[in-house]
Amino acid sequence: MAKTLLITGASSGIGAATAKAAAEAGWNVALCARSADKLEQLSEEIGDSALAIPCDVTKRDAIADALTLASEQFGSIDAFFANAGTGVEKAGVEKGDPDEWHDMIHINILAVLYAAHEAIPHLKKTKGHFLVTGSKAGRDTFKGSVYSATKHFVHGFGENLAEEMREWGGRATVIAPGMVDTAFFSEPKPGKVQAGDVANAVVYALSQPKTAAVREIYLMPND
Repeated sequence: MAKTLLITGASSGIGAATAKAAAEAGWNVALCARSADKLEQLSEEIGDSALAIPCDVTKRDAIADALTLASEQFGSIDAFFANAGTGVEKAGVEKGDPDEWHDMIHINILAVLYAAHEAIPHLKKTKGHFLVTGSKAGRDTFKGSVYSATKHFVHGFGENLAEEMREWGGRATVIAPGMVDTAFFSEPKPGKVQAGDVANAVVYALSQPKTAAVREIYLMPND
């Protein structure tokens, strides 16, 4: 029976590319995001191995319901990719917008915690895998960047979660790209990391034997 990967932020960019790559590698994919129309279009493109589940990742109940629906459809949850994330318009601390910080922290930090909390009971049954999108910004310092600070949390949490999950045979991986050519940026970045490159990294981490836990994959543009 094919394994099942649930992806948040699946309607575009890294999430959509990962859904396609995972499906090509033989996985069932549960697609979660707020954009129902985009999810349905992607699901139709992938075929029977995809399930579109409109979902607001900042709502714990919505994540729990998505996991239940995917499990009922495909039989199990073998991996969860907490990919949804956002940035801010106003950079820096002094000139930053605290309301923007609030929304970003809810998505970049709390939604990741909610995802792990709700996914672990499912993943325990399959000795499964939790993946989360980190960033170069979570490995380095960027002047006054609150976004960078949220990604530092992701990197620290990913390692801590990996230690908890290994007690029952599970694994956790932080996927940490540099600048990626997605709609996250206002202008195209054709010379930077492509969404498909990140998707390949996710599939690589998922494909490793149970004796190996890839804790982090760090991708940088080669241009």
